Amino acid sequence: MNLPFHIAKRYLFSKKKQNVINVISMISVIGVAIGTMALVIVLSVFNGFDGLIRDLFGSFDPDLKILPKTGKTFVPDSTFEQIRKMENVVFYSEVLEENALLKYGNKQRPAIIKGVDEEFTLMTGIDTMMVEGNFLLNSGKHQFAVLGYGVALDLGVGLTFTDYIKFYVPKRNAKLGLNPMDAFSTEYLYPSGYFTIQQDFDSQYVLVPLDFARKLFDYTNEVSGIELSIKNQDEVENVKEQIQALLGDGFVVKNRFELHDVLFKMMQSEKMAIFFILAFILVIASFNVIGSLTMLILDKKHDIATLRSMGAEEKTIQKIFLLEGWLISLLGAAIGVGLGLAICFLQIKFGLITLSGNGAFIMDSYPVDIHFTDIFIIFTTVVSIGYAASRYPVRYITKRFLQFN
Repeated sequence: MNLPFHIAKRYLFSKKKQNVINVISMISVIGVAIGTMALVIVLSVFNGFDGLIRDLFGSFDPDLKILPKTGKTFVPDSTFEQIRKMENVVFYSEVLEENALLKYGNKQRPAIIKGVDEEFTLMTGIDTMMVEGNFLLNSGKHQFAVLGYGVALDLGVGLTFTDYIKFYVPKRNAKLGLNPMDAFSTEYLYPSGYFTIQQDFDSQYVLVPLDFARKLFDYTNEVSGIELSIKNQDEVENVKEQIQALLGDGFVVKNRFELHDVLFKMMQSEKMAIFFILAFILVIASFNVIGSLTMLILDKKHDIATLRSMGAEEKTIQKIFLLEGWLISLLGAAIGVGLGLAICFLQIKFGLITLSGNGAFIMDSYPVDIHFTDIFIIFTTVVSIGYAASRYPVRYITKRFLQFN
Protein backbone atom coordinates (compact mmCIF):
# COMPACT_ATOMS: atom_id res chain seq x y z
CA MET A 1 0.00 0.00 0.00
CA ASN A 2 1.22 3.53 -0.82
CA LEU A 3 1.37 4.94 2.74
CA PRO A 4 1.92 8.66 1.84
CA PHE A 5 -1.00 8.60 -0.58
CA HIS A 6 -3.29 6.82 1.91
CA ILE A 7 -2.46 9.33 4.66
CA ALA A 8 -2.84 12.31 2.30
CA LYS A 9 -6.26 11.06 1.25
CA ARG A 10 -7.36 10.70 4.88
CA TYR A 11 -6.12 14.21 5.66
CA LEU A 12 -8.11 15.62 2.72
CA PHE A 13 -11.46 14.13 3.68
CA SER A 14 -11.20 13.71 7.47
CA LYS A 15 -12.26 16.37 9.96
CA LYS A 16 -9.40 18.46 11.33
CA LYS A 17 -8.93 19.77 14.85
CA GLN A 18 -9.42 23.30 13.54
CA ASN A 19 -12.59 23.42 11.46
CA VAL A 20 -11.23 26.41 9.54
CA ILE A 21 -8.77 24.07 7.79
CA ASN A 22 -11.68 22.11 6.30
CA VAL A 23 -13.24 25.39 5.16
CA ILE A 24 -10.02 26.61 3.54
CA SER A 25 -9.51 23.24 1.84
CA MET A 26 -13.05 23.37 0.47
CA ILE A 27 -12.50 26.96 -0.73
CA SER A 28 -9.30 25.80 -2.44
CA VAL A 29 -11.16 23.02 -4.26
CA ILE A 30 -13.97 25.40 -5.27
CA GLY A 31 -11.50 28.06 -6.49
CA VAL A 32 -9.63 25.56 -8.65
CA ALA A 33 -12.92 24.10 -9.93
CA ILE A 34 -14.32 27.49 -10.95
CA GLY A 35 -11.09 28.47 -12.71
CA THR A 36 -10.98 25.14 -14.54
CA MET A 37 -14.65 25.39 -15.51
CA ALA A 38 -14.08 28.90 -16.88
CA LEU A 39 -11.16 27.67 -18.99
CA VAL A 40 -13.21 24.82 -20.46
CA ILE A 41 -16.20 27.04 -21.28
CA VAL A 42 -14.29 30.03 -22.67
CA LEU A 43 -11.96 27.97 -24.86
CA SER A 44 -14.88 25.89 -26.16
CA VAL A 45 -16.75 29.08 -27.10
CA PHE A 46 -13.61 30.34 -28.86
CA ASN A 47 -13.48 27.04 -30.74
CA GLY A 48 -17.15 27.48 -31.63
CA PHE A 49 -16.59 30.93 -33.12
CA ASP A 50 -13.47 29.70 -34.90
CA GLY A 51 -15.37 26.80 -36.45
CA LEU A 52 -18.24 29.10 -37.38
CA ILE A 53 -15.95 31.51 -39.21
CA ARG A 54 -14.19 28.65 -40.99
CA ASP A 55 -17.56 27.29 -42.15
CA LEU A 56 -18.67 30.73 -43.30
CA PHE A 57 -15.45 31.28 -45.20
CA GLY A 58 -15.94 27.83 -46.72
CA SER A 59 -19.12 29.17 -48.32
CA PHE A 60 -17.05 31.64 -50.31
CA ASP A 61 -13.41 30.59 -50.29
CA PRO A 62 -12.07 27.46 -52.04
CA ASP A 63 -9.92 24.75 -50.52
CA LEU A 64 -7.01 25.98 -52.65
CA LYS A 65 -6.50 29.11 -54.73
CA ILE A 66 -3.83 29.65 -57.37
CA LEU A 67 -2.64 33.25 -57.69
CA PRO A 68 0.05 34.88 -59.86
CA LYS A 69 3.18 35.76 -57.92
CA THR A 70 3.48 39.05 -59.79
CA GLY A 71 0.82 41.04 -61.59
CA LYS A 72 -2.94 40.81 -61.27
CA THR A 73 -3.93 38.42 -64.06
CA PHE A 74 -2.64 35.53 -66.16
CA VAL A 75 -3.82 33.28 -68.98
CA PRO A 76 -4.13 29.60 -67.96
CA ASP A 77 -1.99 27.31 -70.14
CA SER A 78 -1.88 23.54 -70.65
CA THR A 79 -0.41 23.06 -67.17
CA PHE A 80 -3.72 24.13 -65.70
CA GLU A 81 -5.49 21.44 -67.71
CA GLN A 82 -3.33 18.91 -65.89
CA ILE A 83 -4.43 20.43 -62.61
CA ARG A 84 -8.07 20.28 -63.69
CA LYS A 85 -7.70 16.55 -64.37
CA MET A 86 -5.95 15.69 -61.09
CA GLU A 87 -7.68 12.90 -59.19
CA ASN A 88 -8.18 14.90 -55.98
CA VAL A 89 -9.52 18.01 -57.73
CA VAL A 90 -13.33 17.92 -57.67
CA PHE A 91 -14.12 21.43 -58.95
CA TYR A 92 -11.96 23.83 -60.97
CA SER A 93 -13.22 27.41 -61.19
CA GLU A 94 -11.70 30.37 -63.03
CA VAL A 95 -12.31 33.76 -61.39
CA LEU A 96 -11.54 37.37 -62.22
CA GLU A 97 -11.47 40.00 -59.47
CA GLU A 98 -11.12 43.75 -59.96
CA ASN A 99 -12.36 46.93 -58.33
CA ALA A 100 -15.17 48.95 -59.89
CA LEU A 101 -17.48 51.83 -59.05
CA LEU A 102 -21.15 50.89 -58.68
CA LYS A 103 -24.06 53.25 -59.11
CA TYR A 104 -27.69 52.54 -58.33
CA GLY A 105 -30.13 55.39 -58.52
CA ASN A 106 -28.49 58.36 -56.84
CA LYS A 107 -26.12 56.27 -54.70
CA GLN A 108 -22.68 55.01 -55.59
CA ARG A 109 -19.81 53.16 -53.94
CA PRO A 110 -16.75 51.07 -54.87
CA ALA A 111 -16.82 47.27 -54.66
CA ILE A 112 -14.81 44.22 -55.65
CA ILE A 113 -16.31 42.65 -58.76
CA LYS A 114 -15.74 38.90 -58.86
CA GLY A 115 -16.47 37.16 -62.13
CA VAL A 116 -17.18 33.47 -61.61
CA ASP A 117 -18.08 30.50 -63.78
CA GLU A 118 -20.69 27.79 -63.28
CA GLU A 119 -18.45 25.59 -61.13
CA PHE A 120 -18.10 28.32 -58.51
CA THR A 121 -21.65 27.71 -57.31
CA LEU A 122 -21.08 23.95 -57.15
CA MET A 123 -17.77 24.39 -55.34
CA THR A 124 -19.01 26.76 -52.66
CA GLY A 125 -22.18 26.86 -50.61
CA ILE A 126 -22.94 30.47 -51.37
CA ASP A 127 -26.36 29.67 -52.80
CA THR A 128 -27.34 28.62 -49.26
CA MET A 129 -26.22 31.97 -47.81
CA MET A 130 -28.77 34.09 -49.66
CA VAL A 131 -30.86 36.39 -47.47
CA GLU A 132 -33.07 37.74 -50.26
CA GLY A 133 -33.63 36.79 -53.87
CA ASN A 134 -31.90 33.88 -55.59
CA PHE A 135 -28.34 33.04 -56.55
CA LEU A 136 -28.80 33.63 -60.28
CA LEU A 137 -26.07 34.85 -62.61
CA ASN A 138 -27.24 33.54 -65.98
CA SER A 139 -30.76 32.94 -67.24
CA GLY A 140 -30.93 32.37 -70.97
CA LYS A 141 -30.06 35.65 -72.67
CA HIS A 142 -30.00 37.66 -69.43
CA GLN A 143 -27.23 38.06 -66.89
CA PHE A 144 -27.50 39.20 -63.28
CA ALA A 145 -25.40 40.33 -60.31
CA VAL A 146 -25.48 38.88 -56.80
CA LEU A 147 -24.44 41.41 -54.18
CA GLY A 148 -23.06 41.19 -50.68
CA TYR A 149 -25.64 42.39 -48.20
CA GLY A 150 -23.49 45.32 -47.10
CA VAL A 151 -23.03 46.52 -50.68
CA ALA A 152 -26.76 46.20 -51.38
CA LEU A 153 -27.60 48.07 -48.18
CA ASP A 154 -25.27 50.97 -48.98
CA LEU A 155 -26.65 51.32 -52.51
CA GLY A 156 -30.27 50.78 -51.48
CA VAL A 157 -30.63 48.08 -54.12
CA GLY A 158 -34.08 46.57 -54.64
CA LEU A 159 -35.01 43.37 -56.46
CA THR A 160 -37.82 44.85 -58.54
CA PHE A 161 -35.91 44.41 -61.86
CA THR A 162 -36.92 47.96 -62.82
CA ASP A 163 -33.57 49.58 -62.00
CA TYR A 164 -30.18 48.20 -62.97
CA ILE A 165 -26.74 48.61 -61.44
CA LYS A 166 -24.18 50.59 -63.43
CA PHE A 167 -20.57 49.41 -63.34
CA TYR A 168 -17.81 51.94 -64.02
CA VAL A 169 -14.14 51.01 -64.48
CA PRO A 170 -11.28 53.05 -65.98
CA LYS A 171 -10.22 51.94 -69.44
CA ARG A 172 -6.72 50.54 -69.32
CA ASN A 173 -5.45 52.49 -72.33
CA ALA A 174 -7.75 55.48 -72.07
CA LYS A 175 -6.60 59.04 -72.78
CA LEU A 176 -8.24 62.05 -71.23
CA GLY A 177 -10.40 64.03 -73.63
CA LEU A 178 -13.08 66.63 -73.50
CA ASN A 179 -15.53 64.18 -71.94
CA PRO A 180 -14.06 62.47 -68.84
CA MET A 181 -16.63 59.66 -69.10
CA ASP A 182 -14.90 58.50 -72.29
CA ALA A 183 -12.11 57.21 -70.07
CA PHE A 184 -14.49 54.74 -68.36
CA SER A 185 -16.04 51.46 -69.46
CA THR A 186 -19.68 51.17 -68.44
CA GLU A 187 -21.83 48.04 -68.19
CA TYR A 188 -25.23 47.27 -66.67
CA LEU A 189 -26.72 44.36 -64.74
CA TYR A 190 -29.91 43.75 -62.78
CA PRO A 191 -29.49 42.42 -59.21
CA SER A 192 -30.94 38.97 -58.49
CA GLY A 193 -30.22 38.62 -54.78
CA TYR A 194 -28.08 39.38 -51.72
CA PHE A 195 -25.83 37.04 -49.77
CA THR A 196 -24.43 37.33 -46.26
CA ILE A 197 -21.37 35.41 -45.15
CA GLN A 198 -19.06 37.61 -43.14
CA GLN A 199 -18.69 41.38 -42.95
CA ASP A 200 -15.51 41.46 -45.02
CA PHE A 201 -17.30 39.70 -47.87
CA ASP A 202 -20.73 41.28 -47.45
CA SER A 203 -19.39 44.83 -47.58
CA GLN A 204 -17.05 44.36 -50.53
CA TYR A 205 -18.07 41.70 -53.06
CA VAL A 206 -20.42 41.61 -56.03
CA LEU A 207 -20.58 38.37 -58.01
CA VAL A 208 -21.10 38.51 -61.78
CA PRO A 209 -20.70 36.05 -64.69
CA LEU A 210 -17.08 35.53 -65.72
CA ASP A 211 -17.62 36.64 -69.33
CA PHE A 212 -19.33 39.83 -68.11
CA ALA A 213 -16.31 40.60 -65.88
CA ARG A 214 -13.92 40.06 -68.80
CA LYS A 215 -15.97 42.38 -70.97
CA LEU A 216 -16.16 45.01 -68.23
CA PHE A 217 -12.42 44.97 -67.51
CA ASP A 218 -11.41 44.56 -71.17
CA TYR A 219 -9.90 41.09 -70.91
CA THR A 220 -10.18 38.09 -73.21
CA ASN A 221 -9.00 34.86 -71.55
CA GLU A 222 -7.30 36.33 -68.49
CA VAL A 223 -8.14 35.29 -64.94
CA SER A 224 -6.95 36.62 -61.59
CA GLY A 225 -7.04 33.22 -59.92
CA ILE A 226 -7.98 29.55 -60.12
CA GLU A 227 -10.09 28.17 -57.28
CA LEU A 228 -10.08 24.46 -56.49
CA SER A 229 -12.21 22.13 -54.41
CA ILE A 230 -10.38 19.06 -53.09
CA LYS A 231 -12.05 15.68 -52.67
CA ASN A 232 -10.35 14.62 -49.45
CA GLN A 233 -9.75 17.42 -46.93
CA ASP A 234 -6.91 15.45 -45.36
CA GLU A 235 -5.07 15.63 -48.68
CA VAL A 236 -5.31 19.42 -49.15
CA GLU A 237 -1.71 20.11 -48.13
CA ASN A 238 -0.37 17.26 -50.26
CA VAL A 239 -2.33 18.49 -53.30
CA LYS A 240 -1.12 22.02 -52.62
CA GLU A 241 2.51 20.86 -52.69
CA GLN A 242 1.94 18.90 -55.90
CA ILE A 243 0.35 21.88 -57.65
CA GLN A 244 3.06 24.26 -56.43
CA ALA A 245 5.77 21.93 -57.77
CA LEU A 246 3.90 21.67 -61.08
CA LEU A 247 3.50 25.45 -61.52
CA GLY A 248 6.91 26.54 -60.27
CA ASP A 249 7.87 29.91 -58.82
CA GLY A 250 5.60 31.99 -61.04
CA PHE A 251 2.51 31.19 -58.97
CA VAL A 252 1.45 30.98 -55.33
CA VAL A 253 -0.91 28.27 -54.07
CA LYS A 254 -2.77 29.17 -50.87
CA ASN A 255 -5.17 27.17 -48.74
CA ARG A 256 -8.31 28.66 -47.19
CA PHE A 257 -6.57 29.74 -44.01
CA GLU A 258 -3.60 31.33 -45.77
CA LEU A 259 -6.04 33.53 -47.69
CA HIS A 260 -7.04 35.05 -44.32
CA ASP A 261 -3.91 34.34 -42.31
CA VAL A 262 -4.09 37.64 -40.39
CA LEU A 263 -7.61 36.90 -39.11
CA PHE A 264 -6.90 33.30 -38.09
CA LYS A 265 -3.58 34.22 -36.44
CA MET A 266 -5.37 36.96 -34.52
CA MET A 267 -8.01 34.49 -33.33
CA GLN A 268 -5.33 32.03 -32.20
CA SER A 269 -3.50 34.83 -30.39
CA GLU A 270 -6.71 35.86 -28.62
CA LYS A 271 -7.35 32.27 -27.58
CA MET A 272 -3.82 31.93 -26.18
CA ALA A 273 -4.11 35.27 -24.37
CA ILE A 274 -7.39 34.22 -22.73
CA PHE A 275 -5.85 30.88 -21.75
CA PHE A 276 -2.89 32.53 -20.03
CA ILE A 277 -5.10 35.13 -18.30
CA LEU A 278 -7.35 32.43 -16.84
CA ALA A 279 -4.32 30.28 -15.99
CA PHE A 280 -2.89 33.25 -14.08
CA ILE A 281 -6.17 33.51 -12.18
CA LEU A 282 -5.76 29.83 -11.32
CA VAL A 283 -2.27 30.58 -10.00
CA ILE A 284 -3.79 33.21 -7.69
CA ALA A 285 -6.51 30.76 -6.64
CA SER A 286 -3.77 28.25 -5.79
CA PHE A 287 -2.62 30.51 -2.94
CA ASN A 288 -5.57 29.01 -1.08
CA VAL A 289 -3.82 25.66 -1.44
CA ILE A 290 -0.69 27.14 0.15
CA GLY A 291 -2.72 28.48 3.06
CA SER A 292 -4.55 25.20 3.48
CA LEU A 293 -1.34 23.15 3.51
CA THR A 294 0.40 25.54 5.89
CA MET A 295 -2.39 25.25 8.44
CA LEU A 296 -2.60 21.49 7.92
CA ILE A 297 1.11 21.06 8.60
CA LEU A 298 0.80 23.02 11.83
CA ASP A 299 -2.34 21.04 12.77
CA LYS A 300 -0.59 17.69 12.25
CA LYS A 301 2.56 18.34 14.27
CA HIS A 302 1.82 15.43 16.59
CA ASP A 303 1.14 13.07 13.67
CA ILE A 304 4.44 14.10 12.11
CA ALA A 305 6.27 13.49 15.36
CA THR A 306 4.69 10.03 15.58
CA LEU A 307 5.73 9.20 12.04
CA ARG A 308 9.25 10.45 12.73
CA SER A 309 9.48 8.21 15.83
CA MET A 310 8.36 5.26 13.69
CA GLY A 311 11.29 5.88 11.35
CA ALA A 312 9.64 7.90 8.58
CA GLU A 313 12.15 9.98 6.65
CA GLU A 314 11.78 13.69 5.98
CA LYS A 315 11.09 13.07 2.27
CA THR A 316 8.30 10.63 3.13
CA ILE A 317 6.57 13.14 5.37
CA GLN A 318 6.99 15.90 2.81
CA LYS A 319 5.53 13.59 0.17
CA ILE A 320 2.36 13.19 2.28
CA PHE A 321 1.64 16.92 2.28
CA LEU A 322 2.76 17.32 -1.33
CA LEU A 323 0.19 14.68 -2.31
CA GLU A 324 -2.38 16.47 -0.13
CA GLY A 325 -1.97 19.69 -2.14
CA TRP A 326 -1.91 17.75 -5.40
CA LEU A 327 -5.16 15.96 -4.48
CA ILE A 328 -6.84 19.32 -3.77
CA SER A 329 -5.89 20.52 -7.27
CA LEU A 330 -6.81 17.18 -8.84
CA LEU A 331 -10.24 17.17 -7.20
CA GLY A 332 -10.86 20.80 -8.19
CA ALA A 333 -9.70 20.12 -11.77
CA ALA A 334 -11.95 17.06 -12.08
CA ILE A 335 -15.00 18.94 -10.76
CA GLY A 336 -14.23 21.96 -12.97
CA VAL A 337 -13.81 19.89 -16.11
CA GLY A 338 -17.02 17.99 -15.37
CA LEU A 339 -19.04 21.17 -14.77
CA GLY A 340 -17.50 22.89 -17.79
CA LEU A 341 -18.32 19.98 -20.09
CA ALA A 342 -21.86 19.75 -18.70
CA ILE A 343 -22.49 23.45 -19.35
CA CYS A 344 -20.98 23.18 -22.84
CA PHE A 345 -23.19 20.20 -23.72
CA LEU A 346 -26.26 22.02 -22.41
CA GLN A 347 -25.35 25.06 -24.51
CA ILE A 348 -24.92 22.88 -27.61
CA LYS A 349 -28.22 21.08 -26.97
CA PHE A 350 -30.45 23.93 -25.80
CA GLY A 351 -28.62 27.18 -26.60
CA LEU A 352 -29.11 28.51 -23.06
CA ILE A 353 -27.00 31.66 -23.47
CA THR A 354 -28.22 33.69 -26.45
CA LEU A 355 -26.59 36.42 -28.51
CA SER A 356 -28.19 39.82 -28.10
CA GLY A 357 -28.93 41.53 -31.39
CA ASN A 358 -32.55 40.77 -32.25
CA GLY A 359 -31.73 38.39 -35.09
CA ALA A 360 -28.81 40.44 -36.44
CA PHE A 361 -26.49 37.43 -36.10
CA ILE A 362 -26.56 34.29 -38.20
CA MET A 363 -27.15 32.23 -35.06
CA ASP A 364 -29.22 32.85 -31.94
CA SER A 365 -26.89 31.47 -29.26
CA TYR A 366 -23.18 31.26 -28.54
CA PRO A 367 -21.51 28.50 -30.61
CA VAL A 368 -19.60 25.86 -28.66
CA ASP A 369 -17.13 23.30 -29.97
CA ILE A 370 -15.41 20.99 -27.47
CA HIS A 371 -11.86 19.96 -28.38
CA PHE A 372 -10.68 17.20 -26.11
CA THR A 373 -7.08 18.21 -26.81
CA ASP A 374 -7.91 21.49 -25.06
CA ILE A 375 -9.50 19.59 -22.17
CA PHE A 376 -6.32 17.55 -21.73
CA ILE A 377 -4.15 20.69 -21.83
CA ILE A 378 -6.42 22.44 -19.31
CA PHE A 379 -6.44 19.48 -16.93
CA THR A 380 -2.66 19.06 -17.16
CA THR A 381 -2.09 22.79 -16.63
CA VAL A 382 -4.35 22.97 -13.57
CA VAL A 383 -2.79 19.91 -11.94
CA SER A 384 0.72 21.23 -12.70
CA ILE A 385 -0.10 24.61 -11.14
CA GLY A 386 -1.47 22.83 -8.07
CA TYR A 387 1.64 20.68 -7.78
CA ALA A 388 3.91 23.72 -8.09
CA ALA A 389 1.84 25.63 -5.53
CA SER A 390 2.15 22.73 -3.07
CA ARG A 391 5.93 22.54 -3.17
CA TYR A 392 6.56 25.80 -1.33
CA PRO A 393 4.73 25.03 1.91
CA VAL A 394 5.88 21.42 1.84
CA ARG A 395 9.59 22.05 1.23
CA TYR A 396 10.08 25.23 3.22
CA ILE A 397 7.35 25.61 5.82
CA THR A 398 7.85 22.09 7.19
CA LYS A 399 11.55 22.71 7.69
CA ARG A 400 10.99 26.14 9.21
CA PHE A 401 8.27 25.25 11.69
CA LEU A 402 8.98 21.61 12.42
CA GLN A 403 12.78 21.88 12.38
CA PHE A 404 13.64 18.64 10.71
CA ASN A 405 17.17 17.45 11.23
